[in-house]
Amino acid sequence: MSAAQLTETLRRFDASQGPRKVSPDEGPVAQLGGCDARFLIFGEESGGGFSLVEHPVPPHSLCAPRHRHQGVDEYSFVLEGRMGALLGDDVIYAEAGELAFKPRDQWHTFWNAGDEPLRILEIISPAGFEHFFREFDRTTKDGTFDPVALGERFGIEFDMESLPAICAEHGLVHPLLG
Repeated sequence: MSAAQLTETLRRFDASQGPRKVSPDEGPVAQLGGCDARFLIFGEESGGGFSLVEHPVPPHSLCAPRHRHQGVDEYSFVLEGRMGALLGDDVIYAEAGELAFKPRDQWHTFWNAGDEPLRILEIISPAGFEHFFREFDRTTKDGTFDPVALGERFGIEFDMESLPAICAEHGLVHPLLG
């Protein structure tokens, strides 16, 4: 489904549209270089209250540099594997069936802390930030990627210098480090 088709089909989901089910192989995917995003519910479908994204993460992979969101909370429910997360200055680990809360305006990042694949469901509230993943995917593919402009548009601030230290401390890899 193209971006234009997707945008045209996004609207609040209600009973008039009939039953809705998203199968394991359905939903648009943004390729993010090691921590992809499969879109299950866009904010337009939830009335803006939240969005739901699945992140599959390869073993020992860092998903992002340390970052913080303006006005956006993230809730990570671990479906399988072991997630590590840096929340402020604290490191936590969440196993399958556990939920980690990454509050708005707090510096954080997360990674696969195990030898097996990690899958998490990410609830983003309020919705809107899920489109960051679509834009990241699109702009890295078409050569127009501008991290500063993208960060400003979606209210996210990155600490790019955190990548080497986090990867070294936790034995991780990230695509920006080669």
